[in-house]
Amino acid sequence: MATQTIDDLPTPALILDRAILRRNLKRMSERLLSAGVMLRPHLKTAKSVEIGRMAVEGHDGRITVSTLAEARYFADGGFNDILYGVGIIPSKLGAVTELRRRGVNLRIVTDNLSVAKAIAAAAKDGDTFSVFIEIDSGGGRAGLPFPALPGLLDIARVLHEVPGVDLAGVMTHAGHSYHQSTPDGIAAVAEQERLAIVTAAEKLREAGIPCPIVSAGSTPTAVHSRDFTGITEMRPGVYVFNDLDQEYIGACGAGDIALSVVASVIGHYPHRNQLLVDAGALALSKDISAQEFQPKVGYGTIADPPAAGMAVIECSQEHGFVAADDPLPYGNLPIGARVRILPNHACITAAAYDRYYVVDSDLDGGRSVVDVYDRINGW
Repeated sequence: MATQTIDDLPTPALILDRAILRRNLKRMSERLLSAGVMLRPHLKTAKSVEIGRMAVEGHDGRITVSTLAEARYFADGGFNDILYGVGIIPSKLGAVTELRRRGVNLRIVTDNLSVAKAIAAAAKDGDTFSVFIEIDSGGGRAGLPFPALPGLLDIARVLHEVPGVDLAGVMTHAGHSYHQSTPDGIAAVAEQERLAIVTAAEKLREAGIPCPIVSAGSTPTAVHSRDFTGITEMRPGVYVFNDLDQEYIGACGAGDIALSVVASVIGHYPHRNQLLVDAGALALSKDISAQEFQPKVGYGTIADPPAAGMAVIECSQEHGFVAADDPLPYGNLPIGARVRILPNHACITAAAYDRYYVVDSDLDGGRSVVDVYDRINGW
């Protein structure tokens, strides 16, 4: 059978450049190893056992996930230390115990006293739990707000005093780092993140409550933090692929984006200097995060464009409207021609697909499909 290339794939299709992926993984791994901080990659981005195994090479294998479906999938793939990084509710504790009974150390998160009490009540008949208390370090999503940290000790005591519950530590996510675009700006958020989580840990220890793990992390803060003192692990996620948002934030370079969507040209419209491709909102997502710093990216930019500034400027469900700053060279982009679109937000773009078609730009410029990786979707 002839080698399959990206021109042979049904479109739209999700393309992963293995060479760039490996460089991204190596860079983050070396950074955290040199800082003396454990890496717990957030695999909500990749959702792939193959990529997860590459991400933890040289580390102890701990990971983060964002759904119970991911937790089951990675447990089946041999991962044993898994942080489910979304606030737990009592009705999901049964699913947690199913995995823990298999010997998987599935850890959970809460910032709520009533949930802490429900966890404590469920720790019986041999069932145990490992719990992190979430801290809001400024992102305003979830967690006990810093610096007040209301209820921290009350929640911690409920968890610590039950024999079947391990209070694993505290965790935070500096999501507000995504609204910075300079190293100094991101470093300032990283210090805010560090101060919040380390202060919470110290408050627990001063009350006689152990706090072994101090968990922080976003890709920008992992890249630009200038001080990891007191942090024991970091949980970056999108660094495995990177995307346009990370490029314009300054967490990666233009050549560090490993993920793209290959689409086919399906229409020419010279009267408006546009063409249509068969990748629309479902194939690309309508995430516009990268527009905060570069409005012209639209819903994704064209890789190696034959005209300056080519981007998907609008999309309907299955149609992408491509325009450019210069006149489009329609002769170079006949009907059926392939283009690759770089995503604004890799995590959300990838969520539409059940597999990665893997290429390697170090081998033949990334034309041949060298592997296929599966991925888990759903909840």
